[in-house]
Amino acid sequence: MVQRGRHSVSQDRRPLFRLPIRRVGRDPVTCQYRCGSACAHPAPNTSTNPYFGDLLRQNISRRNALMAGALVLQSGLVGLTLSASADSSSGPAPEAPGRLTFEPVPTNTRDAVVVPPGYQHAVVIAWGDPVLPDAPAWDPHRQTRDAQERQFGYNNDFLALLPLGDDGRRALLVGNHEYPNPELMFPGLTAMPTAEQVLVMLAAVGMFVVEVERVGSSGQWQLVRVGPRTYNRRITAMNTRFRLTGPAAGSDLLRTAADPAGRHVQGTMANCAGGVTPWDTVLSGEENFNGAFVGANAAPEAMRTALRRYGFDVENRGWPSAEIADERFDLAKHPNEANRFGWIVEVDPYDPRSTPRKHTALGRFKHEGAATAVSRHGHAVVYSGDDERFEYIYKFVSSGRVDRRGNAAARRQNLTLLESGTLYVAAFAPPTAAGLDQGGAATGAAPRARGRWIPLARNGRSLVAGMTVTEVLVNTRLAADRVGATKMDRPEDIEPDAATGRVYCALTNNSYRGAADNPLPDAANPRAVNRHGHILEIVEDGRDLAATAFSWSLPIICGDPADPSTYYGGYDKTAVSPMSSPDNLALDAAGNLWLATDSEYALGGNDGLFVTPVSGAEAGYVRQFLSAPIGAEVCGPVITEDRRTVIVAVQHPGEMSGSTADSPASRWPAGDLPKPGVVAVWRPDGQPIGT
Repeated sequence: MVQRGRHSVSQDRRPLFRLPIRRVGRDPVTCQYRCGSACAHPAPNTSTNPYFGDLLRQNISRRNALMAGALVLQSGLVGLTLSASADSSSGPAPEAPGRLTFEPVPTNTRDAVVVPPGYQHAVVIAWGDPVLPDAPAWDPHRQTRDAQERQFGYNNDFLALLPLGDDGRRALLVGNHEYPNPELMFPGLTAMPTAEQVLVMLAAVGMFVVEVERVGSSGQWQLVRVGPRTYNRRITAMNTRFRLTGPAAGSDLLRTAADPAGRHVQGTMANCAGGVTPWDTVLSGEENFNGAFVGANAAPEAMRTALRRYGFDVENRGWPSAEIADERFDLAKHPNEANRFGWIVEVDPYDPRSTPRKHTALGRFKHEGAATAVSRHGHAVVYSGDDERFEYIYKFVSSGRVDRRGNAAARRQNLTLLESGTLYVAAFAPPTAAGLDQGGAATGAAPRARGRWIPLARNGRSLVAGMTVTEVLVNTRLAADRVGATKMDRPEDIEPDAATGRVYCALTNNSYRGAADNPLPDAANPRAVNRHGHILEIVEDGRDLAATAFSWSLPIICGDPADPSTYYGGYDKTAVSPMSSPDNLALDAAGNLWLATDSEYALGGNDGLFVTPVSGAEAGYVRQFLSAPIGAEVCGPVITEDRRTVIVAVQHPGEMSGSTADSPASRWPAGDLPKPGVVAVWRPDGQPIGT
């Protein structure tokens, strides 16, 4: 077992994106490479938005926390105009899904993917496997940018599976590559990466599209390795030109020497979670993009406030980073380049020659993902969390309606939907004092806690006083600060259910909540030093995802079930699996919520994939379905429509303190270097997963 202590790096062997670190949940090495150890620094959000609650003790009960929040609202101390009445239009809960019957995976620290008895799993594709037919064989000792741009990249995250043909035999597997780790990628690395190695790392991030096929009639899927594979594609930080759309495209804030018109961007990076649109394109969220840049301290003074708000170090130049290979990542020379990342990206996997787009109408922040559904009246709705401490939850509603005719003209129309609409940010009010159970839901027909969506911009017009529409969309965090949005405990993946109007959000953790001078707990974020996170459920008014008001509750508060501060939907906590730091979410066709974790080892085991019904007698009965290898987290996940396969991304195996390519903490999956990869899980008897 590798010692999980504080990471130390000698001066002759620094990480590419090295910053001072402070261990919070995951291993410090992951913190360094993924987000520049953001939790080691003061939160970028220094706004004075109101906090719902005045909690002075860390161990205050959750019921009292909610009651305290309600009393604050009733005393008129919160400047929000929110309905205090219950949403009677939400209606009864949906029918309970089929019962889950698998034997839960126990907490463990094995260097393997572990699945329940009676299940099988196999790697679909891993780092270095061929994506393009002419990709060279992977050789860790002879890596080049050209080779990596033809091969499967590093640290896969979001996944989507789209049908290819009508017989269910083939599909397109689409996903993200979030960030590189030179210490695990390059054997023999003893100093800063060379310019060529940095180019390899920039080629290893971005996105991928590959053809996959079903193995026989089973639930197993495998990479197609022969034939033309015309849909296969790598999209990277260097090789792909993107078109900017929406109101901010062409604005002064997006113009650079390389792109004086401000209409195109070279590449995408820091791609975390995403979503699939109703017209079968894939959305990808650019998240911790600030880590690739240096020189913010020399950017124009007028930009410093916005740069600081997005986590850039405006006091120091920063450690050497991507500018080693491309000077556009030096903000001292090209300050506006920072504004060209942090968007929602749309890719058409069915057209490998198409130009991907970055949609400015959806706002710029550290997008964890972009989950899309259709509102009652046909508008496209995109939910996205800003994954940093004390950041916000956003929603975009298109001005146009989804064309459901299913022909080429309809698809062309739908491809324009994310270019115009209304961008909102969420504000949560506390519950009323009456009728609360421990989980925050009312004992009557509907939750008493209410919230509203505050509009920031609509159809090219700013709705934030003192800010132009370009400023709102490029510096969305600053706009949300101004309107009094609710600071949340790191909003990650969001999963809407258009049929019920229910929306699930993973709030992964926030160890700074209530600590030192940081914001105190509030109704929607009820625990101080929140190491384990919680799940937020929103019920949009009238079950319409385009509604401007909602009810909310907290059905799951994660952590050790023996901890009295945890809550699992009211289910018997002696039966549930311990779960920490929910990250990615998915709903299956039976109405079960699947939860992938990041920092599960805060509870003594490897990260994993969990599942629970969202309604019925077993709502809150969380069970672990899969665990990841040492140092890894589980991302994705995808549950196929026929429920015969679960597909997950295993990200950063072996990424632990002291682990290197020459002496790795994990040797998953092939016994040599640890390789991030995609895994399919199925039942050999062909029955649905989980039952």
